[in-house]
Amino acid sequence: MITIVDYGLGNIQALVNIFKHLGIPCSVASCPNELSVASRIILPGVGAFDWAIQRLEDSGLRPILDELVLVQEVPVLGICVGMQMMAISSEEGSLPGLAWIPGHVKLLQASQLYTRACLPHMGWNDISSKVHPLFADILDPRFYFLHSYHFEPLSSEYVLAYSDYLQRFASAVSRGHVMGVQFHPEKSHHWGIQLLKNFAEFSF
Repeated sequence: MITIVDYGLGNIQALVNIFKHLGIPCSVASCPNELSVASRIILPGVGAFDWAIQRLEDSGLRPILDELVLVQEVPVLGICVGMQMMAISSEEGSLPGLAWIPGHVKLLQASQLYTRACLPHMGWNDISSKVHPLFADILDPRFYFLHSYHFEPLSSEYVLAYSDYLQRFASAVSRGHVMGVQFHPEKSHHWGIQLLKNFAEFSF
């Protein structure tokens, strides 16, 4: 069962609608009992890092999430801030992250040709991805982004895809069954639909 974590943030209904369109069963979990039956987990997120982490802690879902992801190794996909929460820390806040993938979240750095006024990075952008089941059957991938911070893994082995905006940054990361994308697949038309289908169906 694909289970979407509902801690008050993220485009949850859009994700539910996509899985319904695909004919893939999914559920929404806002309490630990609803999450315990998950065979795949989606962790969405929007807004600021500390706000998202605190909302997750307050929801009571953090302990069962850690159990499912770190002990039972249930596949998980973080989206946007949901991906950033998987890091150890973020420059955007002071609270610790989930630390599921070694790395830190940093502000996109403008070069001499650009200014901070170019933030947030909003709109469509290409990605350059490694061969991975998450990106299977996705041709000429373009995804929708909305962010000012990016995940910087401690090792390039955790990078699944890169994109360019102000700088080259990791737009998808992975550590085995733990995956995250900086973009919004639920807003990315057929490319995003295929990615969510891949996450639901492929063996990782």
